This record gives sequence, structure tokens and C-alpha cells, in this order.
Amino acid sequence: MTRLPAFLLLFILSTTSAVASGSVGGFLKSIDLYRQAPPQSDLPAGWLSANRLRLEAEGPLAGNWQFNIAGENLLLYSDPPRLTPLPGENINRRVDLESDWNRDGHFADQLQIDRLQFSWQDDDNRFSLGRQALGFGRILIFSPLDIIAPFAPDVIDAEVRPGVDALQAAHYFGLGGELAGTVVFGQTARLNSYLATATSNISGVDLLGIGGSLRGRAMLGIGAAGSLGGLGIKAEVAFYRGRDVGQPGGDPDDQFSIGALELWYRFANDLVLVAEYLYNGPGTGDPRDYPGRMLTAPVEENLTYLLGRHYLLLAPSYELHPLLNLQGLLIWNLGDDSFLLRPLIDISLADNLSLQLFWSFFVGDKPRRQPISPLPEIRSEFGSAGGAGGLFLAYHF
Repeated sequence: MTRLPAFLLLFILSTTSAVASGSVGGFLKSIDLYRQAPPQSDLPAGWLSANRLRLEAEGPLAGNWQFNIAGENLLLYSDPPRLTPLPGENINRRVDLESDWNRDGHFADQLQIDRLQFSWQDDDNRFSLGRQALGFGRILIFSPLDIIAPFAPDVIDAEVRPGVDALQAAHYFGLGGELAGTVVFGQTARLNSYLATATSNISGVDLLGIGGSLRGRAMLGIGAAGSLGGLGIKAEVAFYRGRDVGQPGGDPDDQFSIGALELWYRFANDLVLVAEYLYNGPGTGDPRDYPGRMLTAPVEENLTYLLGRHYLLLAPSYELHPLLNLQGLLIWNLGDDSFLLRPLIDISLADNLSLQLFWSFFVGDKPRRQPISPLPEIRSEFGSAGGAGGLFLAYHF
């Protein structure tokens, strides 16, 4: 990867006249939590505080050109050190615009350029290049078609998608139709992605198709989103041809797929329930194979965050008061009968200031010590994790 000092580039960008002509904003966020020790593990319990300051500017340039620039600083405290390390290299970035300090200490810091995008647009066409946000699928909890930089299904903060180095050209047609071509530049040319997408609306149903090469593997995906009365329905499936199958860091199978069906409904009492069935093709039905699946490419590239095959995901929410929202998340591995359950309270403290309080419960068969092996036998996915919880404070400006 090409290396440029992030702090130097951020200084240069902040002094340009282009930034002065646009709008400037950002946020300050802090996630502070306690993690219990995993069962039958030598890993300790610990405390973690992740504090993010983001500055972002966007505005017009000459003609139909626009710019979007953002810098972000992450200050991480962990006790013991490296309980959660600083983020590593992003597989979808060719140019290194990050600088780290004290990576192995109690306090670690990372400064990065997360947006460096220039775009051109008229009534029928759009072109963008540089570090930008790319998202494809429509399913809310975990989308099989969100294949470039997806969020984990249990992520607390999904407001800002990590930027990737890309070039994209799109043409609009009809009512909501779009044809687009995208090139995402990976760490090396071998990890580049070349994708074509098409969206359209037919009889009230939004359709999405995507195909091409994703970091060296052929893929094809389709999705549909519509409604039946008050019931929202979304379905997506992605098919892959495996890359480096059976090799360290390769795909687990010659062919695999990830698919999901999601339902959304608002009840008369304003309770909103989102339910998703997920088929996770890169996973396995045998818990003893979970450690091996963690080292495969789909997990390392975040195509999936889960290790089993079949899941039920639920995300209810209820507005108890205009300033108080109750939320929940259930991720249930239907194969080994383990699950993650996370209740959450979302409180609006003031304009642009919010607080979330949460705790994640991990329930399932605990690992079992083996008499002839130093490693415990894994018997379930979520039974192998310790509980965690704390608070998330966010201020936007």
C-alpha cells in the first residue's frame, strides 16, 4: 500500500480555499464498556473506552463538481492493554492515510483520512472517485448484498460507513432506475473489486442486481424490497465462486452463498419489529469447526461475522417517550441453539446529544475442557463469549 502521513494530508486539506466554501461538521463519540472474561479461557476481563472525533467538510467546486473530505481520530484506552487493538489495514484501501501511536499500550491513538472524494453529477449521470462510502444491500440488520464495507449485525454505531478507495460511474433512468459500474481498489491489485449494479422499480417492488469480481472471486447477487399491506418484505441472496479454496486465508468451499429474508412491521401500539432469517453459507453446522472458520476469507473480509449456518435475528424498538427509546437485538444460532441478547435504552439528553445504555448477554453451551488437549472443546458460538456492556455517548456539531 502507498503510505502518506495522515496528519500531514489533513493539515493540507484544512488550509485549502475549497474547504472554506463548503459546510463543516462532525461528531464526538465515546463507547465505554466492561467485558467479562470468556468461559474456559485464559483471556482476562477488562475495560475499554473508544473515543472518536470526526471533522467533515463538503461543498461545491467548479462546474458540477463536489468535494467531501473527512478526518477522524480514535483514542483507545484498554485495560489490560490490547484488549481491543486499534483497527488494522482496510482490505478495500490502496493508499495508506492512517497514522498510529502507541499501538500496544493502555492508550493508543489512530488518525486517518476517512473521506477524500470528488464527484461530478448532472440530471442523468454521476461520477465519483477517491475515498468514499459504498453500500449496496437494503436489508437492515445484516444485508448479504452489502459486500464492500458491511456493518456487523451487532454493531452499536452504524452511522458512518468506513471509506474505501473507489471509482464509480452511474446513469439514472426512469423512476428510481440506475445502472452503475464500480471499481474498488484493494490493498493489492489482486484484491481489487469490479462490480456492475442495476436497480429498478417494477410494480412497487424495488429490484437490485449486482455482479462481477469481488476481491478475486466471481459473484452474483439479487435483491427485492416491497410491502404487503403494512408488512415490509425484503429478500437478498449472493452467490460466490470460492477463491484459494482450502488454503490458509482462502474461502471454505468452491461455491457458497449468503441469503436473507427480512420482515418489518409496526404494531398499533407503535412497537416496531424487524425479523430476519439468515442463511450463512460460509459457516458450518459443527461447532468444533468454528475456530477454523474464523480464519477463512469470508470472515476476515467481513462478508460474514457469524460462524454457523442458520440464524434468526430480531430487532424490536418502542418509543416510550419522545426522548426515550427502548431497543433490543437477538441473534439466535439455530444450529447450536446459542444466542446473543442485547437490550438497549436510547436517551436524548439535548439537541445533538444522545446516550445509549446497553448490555449483551451471551447464552449457550460453554466450552468444555479436554483431557488430552490444552484447547477447550467449542460447543456453541455465543456460549463461548463473555458478557459485555456499558454506554455510548454521541454529540454532533
